[in-house]
Amino acid sequence: MLADLLSESYDADLEEAWENERTATPVRAFAVRLHQTGCSIRETTTILDELGVERYHGSVWNWVHQLSDSGRDPPEAKLKRVAVDETAVKINGEWSWVYDAIDIESKLILDVALFGRHGTDPAAAFLHGLREKHDLSDAEFLVDQFGYRTALARLGLNGRVNYTDRNLIEKWFHTLKMRVDRFHNSWVGSRASAREWIEQFVHYYNYQRPHQSHDGRTPADEVLN
Repeated sequence: MLADLLSESYDADLEEAWENERTATPVRAFAVRLHQTGCSIRETTTILDELGVERYHGSVWNWVHQLSDSGRDPPEAKLKRVAVDETAVKINGEWSWVYDAIDIESKLILDVALFGRHGTDPAAAFLHGLREKHDLSDAEFLVDQFGYRTALARLGLNGRVNYTDRNLIEKWFHTLKMRVDRFHNSWVGSRASAREWIEQFVHYYNYQRPHQSHDGRTPADEVLN
């Protein structure tokens, strides 16, 4: 049974992502596939242990993270409506804020950033970084408070307060916190490690997680096809 599972999960294309490992084994591929389906790192190591494969949480995290690093930036999309928001998370007991921008049509995550505070200045900094990566000339931003309107005005971007169509970004934050189980309470680790986890999840969400509204396609598939 284990041999069959490993065989089904293994993809020779993964060799390059693990070029610094001593071996690019099907065990690693199987663990990553489990994590991609929604299992936490802890759940993945538990399943491996039940199958007779003992690995530390850190090892599984490294395999997943190496694949995330091998991924691409979000594909270019013709942006019409973009939702922007932030959510609070605790890192070592102190509050930080995750800023996110999502394309309403394709559900593609355009950018994500972690700040030590929230307000107009961090919002403007986040939007500036977003503008460096994407063509926002025709985009309308959907926001939930007038502080964002000030940040948008600073950069000459178009936006309006919207509490309905932008619900997608609230759902994404909920999915993030459910998916990365360490955010249920307080992240124990550095801000850099928290940022790495978030970036890994964005890659998973854009390129690997199927969406029912897209008939099982990913946001990246929706943009590219």
